[in-house]
This record gives sequence, C-alpha cells and structure tokens, in this order.
Amino acid sequence: MQPSRLSLLLSAALLLTPAFAAQAQRVVEGDLQQQMSAAEFKAAGLDKLSTDELAALNAWLQGKVREATTSAVEQAREEGRQEVIVKNRGFFDFGSSEPIEATLAGEFSGFAKGRQYTLDNGQVWEQTDGASVAGVRKQTPRVKITPGLMGVWYLQIEGLNTRAKVRRTK
Repeated sequence: MQPSRLSLLLSAALLLTPAFAAQAQRVVEGDLQQQMSAAEFKAAGLDKLSTDELAALNAWLQGKVREATTSAVEQAREEGRQEVIVKNRGFFDFGSSEPIEATLAGEFSGFAKGRQYTLDNGQVWEQTDGASVAGVRKQTPRVKITPGLMGVWYLQIEGLNTRAKVRRTK
C-alpha cells in the first residue's frame, strides 16, 4: 500500500469511529418508557417506580451505555491501528523493528538484483543490491527480514550466511 493510500485509510478509520459511537448510543437514547412498549414497561415492574426513581434508573443506564460505547470505540481504534501496522510493515520505516519471519513461496534459486521474493504472508520484496549466491536451490525456505538503519531491510534465507538488501513492493 502506498503511503498516500495508507494516510487515506487511517484518516477514514479515525473519521468513522465517532459515527459508530453515535449510532451505538442512539440505540438506547431516551428513557426506558420511550424505548419499551407499555406492556414491557409494566411487565418489568417499572410502572411502580416514582418519577425520581425512573429518572435515576434512566441516568444510570445512559451512563452504562456511554461507558460501553467508549470502551468499544477505544478497543476498535486500537485493533484497527494494530492491523494497519501489521499490514504495512516494511514500507519505509513503518511498524515495529522486530524481524519479519516467514516462508518463501516457491523455490529459492539464489539472490540477484531486481529479483522479487513472495512470502507466504502475501508480502512481496524486491532485492535492491547486488548480493549474490550461486548454485543454491531451496524449496519454500524459511526467511528472516530484518530492518537496518534509515529504512533499509535485509532478507536472509535460513541456512545461508549471505543476506540481500530488499524493499517491500506489496
């Protein structure tokens, strides 16, 4: 995902969050007498409450709804943030500095500048340096991609000492 698309996605998610909260609060907006049918209100025994008792119950219920809504919105916001971070690791200096460990989809037949490496997690990385390894063939090897300084990433194939400089393309 390109940085501009990422910014647009994050902005849209943050703008829509209050709309979800407002919708959740509207579900039980107003007092219980307006939300329930007369039969439900009477069956719950709420018709026996004084006006002050009913007002206190309504205030308590609205407070609980606000608390639950706020908590749900915060949880959804954090889950969305984490999802964006995980999906966009490797683009520039985005995400954590933890290595990405995966399996190379298909066969590895050595390093070469410009070669693309597709991982089992859907990420695609392109080699940007001239690192090479000759005569190596491995079927679906484990790989580790580690961040370096200034947004540089290095791909290493399990069992090989050579690593190649890569950049994420997808």
